[in-house]
Amino acid sequence: MNNLRESGSTIVPVYNDPNGVSQTIDSLAEQRPPLLKLLVVDNGSTDNTRDVIQSYTAEHDNVHLLVEDDIQGSYAARNKGIEHAEGDVLAFLDADETVDEDWLETALEAMHEQDVDYLGCNVELTLPEDTLVGRYNKHTGFPVKQYLENENYAPTCALLVRREVFEDVGPFDARLISGGDREFGERVHEAGYDQGYAEDATVYHPARTSFESLAKKNFRVGRGFCQKQRYYPERYGKPGVPPRPSGPSGGEETEEPDSVFTRLVFAFLSITMLAARGLGYYYEFFFGEKRDDIPAPTN
Repeated sequence: MNNLRESGSTIVPVYNDPNGVSQTIDSLAEQRPPLLKLLVVDNGSTDNTRDVIQSYTAEHDNVHLLVEDDIQGSYAARNKGIEHAEGDVLAFLDADETVDEDWLETALEAMHEQDVDYLGCNVELTLPEDTLVGRYNKHTGFPVKQYLENENYAPTCALLVRREVFEDVGPFDARLISGGDREFGERVHEAGYDQGYAEDATVYHPARTSFESLAKKNFRVGRGFCQKQRYYPERYGKPGVPPRPSGPSGGEETEEPDSVFTRLVFAFLSITMLAARGLGYYYEFFFGEKRDDIPAPTN
């Protein structure tokens, strides 16, 4: 069986990242065989991101621009892509990633061989700039296999899902600012769908190299967990009691730092990023409100 016959659309959300989305589209344009459909969803960018995407749609018949201006959030943008997607399998990447030219073919082959409905891909963090923060972010990594084994989800930056799964359990929860990948993956698992992991289908994701960008990410993660408690208290507990820390950037340390100084810096960053998560959590708890204007995911 040719697995590419059952492939469908690749969905890439983007917000104010013309360089990142350009690199991702260039990478996906080199897929062999070519992608059937690439949906790039602009989530209300205020710079020239949309113009950059349109330049690709003029050159490539399989590249399409979608716009999600009503709801600010990556999950809303992905849902917009789902609404317009075609085919049996929907693939998700982020707008600053690159992949090997056989990435989709390898992932679809793994999906077929493992006979799964939901597949996480290997994520390798790269260092666009050699900083201690970047090394720390790369050090903690994206342990997708462990996510799947222990928490039943894969990050939406490297994910394939059969269309029938969305038709059954509904789309991503667009109310969430972060953590929607885990909430959706758990929903898929609870519905009885099989999940798998493709070690050889690698997605290259740039590490965050500045303290500010990594702190903002962890602040957002903290807010997202409080939101999940607000909307799903039966699964995540009542708001007001934050989760037990699971690592500063959602991962496990992959190897030992190469010096005492580096270990000290990593320890400092670990503490400060956990603090950023805590600040985000309590910011959302005290100042966040239910996003009642956004519907909950339904099938």
